[in-house]
Amino acid sequence: MSRGTVIAPVVDAAFLSGFMDRISSHVTVGVFVLLAPLTVATAQSSPPAPDTVAGEPLFNGRDVIRAVGFAGLTVAMFPIDRSIARRLTNERSKANRFLNGASKGVEVIADPGSIVIGSSLYVIGRVTNHPNIEDLGWHGTEAVLFGSGITWFLKGLTGRARPFATADTTAHDFKLGGGFGNTARQSFPSGHTTAAFAAAAAVTSEAERMWPHHFWLVAPTMFGGASLVGLSRMYHDKHWASDVALGAAIGTFSGLKVVRYSHAHPYNRIDRAILRLQVIPLPNGAGAGLGYSIPLR
Repeated sequence: MSRGTVIAPVVDAAFLSGFMDRISSHVTVGVFVLLAPLTVATAQSSPPAPDTVAGEPLFNGRDVIRAVGFAGLTVAMFPIDRSIARRLTNERSKANRFLNGASKGVEVIADPGSIVIGSSLYVIGRVTNHPNIEDLGWHGTEAVLFGSGITWFLKGLTGRARPFATADTTAHDFKLGGGFGNTARQSFPSGHTTAAFAAAAAVTSEAERMWPHHFWLVAPTMFGGASLVGLSRMYHDKHWASDVALGAAIGTFSGLKVVRYSHAHPYNRIDRAILRLQVIPLPNGAGAGLGYSIPLR
């Protein structure tokens, strides 16, 4: 070897690509293994106890920690969004029986299913005079509507291109205001994931109040199902992993805070209006109808 010769390590591009794919697959699994326990722990630490003090703040120090955790998870997904998308949407993944089976129907259950199910529970609870079921249905629906409103605004404002719109080639295509009226740029965050986690958080929070001994049965079921919705949206090439992470955060906080606020302020105007549905007998014994009274003050 002559003096001055420099030996430089050569990295095979194919090896590096394969290595990154393996890393992204493990990260994908890790995100959904950690996401559900994180949201379950968040829900458990903020039960809407019946004796909640009306003057107690809606947000506290623990909420800041949770928000930082979700924000960190979202940011951590950005560098590997593209690798995860390619891993989930390649031919081998499409042939996976578990992913195919799990992705069928879960999106419909989240949207519009969460609204349909919540509204039905509310009406059933009201008609049959079961206040707990009524609360469960309405607050779940309210949480989904609230979270979806936030998500809709962020989708329009950030204008992020969906994975299929860029053929999974770039995860950083944002356009300020570009998402308003353009579905191909409504990727960030995931609306289906928001709805799923909002419903899961609201139902779990109400279950903690009504059936405390069944919390660890309800919470994993609800949040596990919500995680499947997020995975399905990525599998169908509709969202990046970071879209799903932020959607889960918005949904979880929406569900928890709607329930907490409603029980800390049981006479708030929205609940006073919505939770006044009544079964009204029709004249001459012709049956019954549904009606409600809106409080004037």
